[in-house]
This record gives sequence, C-alpha cells and structure tokens, in this order.
Amino acid sequence: MSHILIIGGGPSGLRAAEVASSAGMKVTLCDQKRSVGRKFLVAGKGGLNLTHSEEIETFVTRYQGPDQPHDFWTRALADFDNKEIRAWAARLNVGTFVQKSGRIYPKALKAAPLLRRWVEKLRKQGVDFRMSHRLVSLTSGKASFEGPEGEVEIQANAIVLALGGGSWPQTGSDGAWVETLEKAGVKVHPLAPANCGWEVDWSSELVEQLEAQPLKNVVASAGDKIAPGEIMLTHYGMEGGPLYALGPLLRTMKDPLLTLDFKPTFTIQKLVSKMESAKKNFLAESQYRWKLSSSMRLILDHFHGPFLSAEHLAQHTKACRIPLTKTRPIEEAISSSGGVPWKTLNDQLMIKDLPGIFVAGEMIDWEAPTGGYLLQGCFASGTRAAEAALAFKTSPSC
Repeated sequence: MSHILIIGGGPSGLRAAEVASSAGMKVTLCDQKRSVGRKFLVAGKGGLNLTHSEEIETFVTRYQGPDQPHDFWTRALADFDNKEIRAWAARLNVGTFVQKSGRIYPKALKAAPLLRRWVEKLRKQGVDFRMSHRLVSLTSGKASFEGPEGEVEIQANAIVLALGGGSWPQTGSDGAWVETLEKAGVKVHPLAPANCGWEVDWSSELVEQLEAQPLKNVVASAGDKIAPGEIMLTHYGMEGGPLYALGPLLRTMKDPLLTLDFKPTFTIQKLVSKMESAKKNFLAESQYRWKLSSSMRLILDHFHGPFLSAEHLAQHTKACRIPLTKTRPIEEAISSSGGVPWKTLNDQLMIKDLPGIFVAGEMIDWEAPTGGYLLQGCFASGTRAAEAALAFKTSPSC
C-alpha cells in the first residue's frame, strides 16, 4: 500500500491527513508536540474564526505574498471553499453561524469539541499519529525524526510538510523547520511577524492614560490603503484589525506612518461648523461637540497640538499621523510572513528540487488578514497538497 507521511499536526496537516486517509492511503502524521492542534486550540480561545462568508471573488484577494501565482487561491479555494468548510464542520456534528461581520464561527465558540471529533475521525480512518517526533532531516521519500526513543527514520511515497510559521512557538509553530529545509537545499524567505501589534514612542505619562483604551469606529490608512475598524492602545503602541490589514504595506516603509481618521462620517467643514461659537480650548470643546474620546484627544495633543483654530484641529482629527517604530516580536504575532518561496514550488505545491515533497499552510510565503482567511488558507492548501501527494506517482520506497 502507498504511504503518505504528514509532518505537522495543525489544520493544514490534519486536513491533508484527512484527505489522504479518505482515499484509502496508509497515512502517518508526526508532530513534535505531545498532541496535535495546539495552535488551533489557542485560536479557539477567541471563538475560532473558521472562515468568512464573503464571495470567493473577493475572498481570493485577501491573500498576498512575493511572486504568488495570481490564480493559486482561486484554484485552491475551488477545492475547499468557505461553504465546504461549513459542510465539513457539519459532518463532524459541529454547527456554525455567520456573525454580522461576515465571520463564521462554531456555534459553541470553542475549538476543543471540533478538534476532538476531527482526531477521532482520523483515527477511525487509520491515521497513525506519532507524537513527540521532531523533524531533523529530510530527503525525497524519507524523513528522520528525534523521537521519544531516539532517532527514527520514516520512508514514504510522498511527504506533506505542514509545520506552520513562526508565531506562537509554544504551540510548536517555532520555525525550526527553516534550517532543516535549507540543509536540504531549499532557500527560505526569513519569517517575520504578520497580523501583529506595532510599537509607538508614547511618553511614560501618556502610557498610563492610554493603555487598554480602544479607538472605536476609526479609519486607518497607510499609503493608498485604508482599513476601518477598532484599534486597541497598549503600553507598547497599538494593535487591532486595521493594523493587521495594513501590516504588509507598513512593513515596506522605511519610516512606517499610520494615519487615523477619528471622525470618518464627518467632513472637515462639518466638524468646524459643529464648533459653532467656540473661540478657544478647541481640544477640550471637541469632547462635547465632536464626541472625541479622551484617548483620541490625548493622541491628537501629543502628536499635533496645540490647536489654535477649529479648522486646525479638524484637519488633524481627520488625518492624525502617528509614526510607528517597529512591529512586535514574531512570538507575539497571530501569524507570520515569509517561508517557502512560491517560485520553488510547482502548481501542485511540490518542492521542485525535492520530488514527492509537498508544502501546505503557513510554511509557504503567503499572508492574509484575520477574519477567517488564515484558517481557510490552511485548510485549502492542506487539501491541495494532499490531493497532489495522492496523484504523485513513484515506485514505493518502503
């Protein structure tokens, strides 16, 4: 019987194991931790945003990466899209619902029940789970691991790598595979934080007043890109959906600059007119006349004050420029960019120089904002890699 080896027990690896074992293949899944799905469970603490309900034509535009094939995600999502992921969950007896934002969650808002039923299904399909197996070397048809009883060599007709990126290393997604792949002759783009917080040079006095305060209903922009939403202020700077969406562009800037529109539903002229008869203390007056929160007023004063006219304040309220210093460390990031370059892979996600070895999930150099796109990308690429591994023809090596 043909044998497929899956390395990595996150969503991409588990999905690849599911596809391969459903086809009747002998499947072995190895992971360096004592149990699978650890990052999946951490993501579940926020409700487990499985995917998004938007139309696929828009959905595919959420993915980006250097030299990414323009039609890859169209093809990958055709194999396993946001509708199929809901049907898949239903087959595991896990109901889902669509939030007002369009995000899709399990009804229980937990990852553990879904993961438990998923693993049970895989075991019934004959998947051989080998935990505490850390990958140490790799060649076509063979992988070596450091296991509980020493070094172990596993041979297979095809191998699917699904070892994750470099964020949340405590879950096993530590990027240690980069060195292993480079030793095997595959050049890897450096891993970097994505969907992460950014540092701002707040004064110590300002930190005490701003920390844990939200900036609600703002529109953030960088260059020609805009992202509406809510930003959370922190002791180091800020984080939140708009920053995650603008992150790829901000990281290209020598001096990253974020611009915030604190009153996106008003024009400058309308704000000025709402000041009415006020002739001084414009920042203080804006609390009542414009409903500016204390955090917004503190930020405006810190970066652009003092304000000598209503128009001057209105201009900066509509375009408050905030210099960012750097991203937070990759260990804190929700996901990572970098990884295996697209140009080293063929259309079926096989490493061109290592026949029979396929790559899925965050190991590849793509990124997407939060909102369900990350998990959907992992499921879809895991599906595609497994289907390609099943189709790969070679003489048995074991």
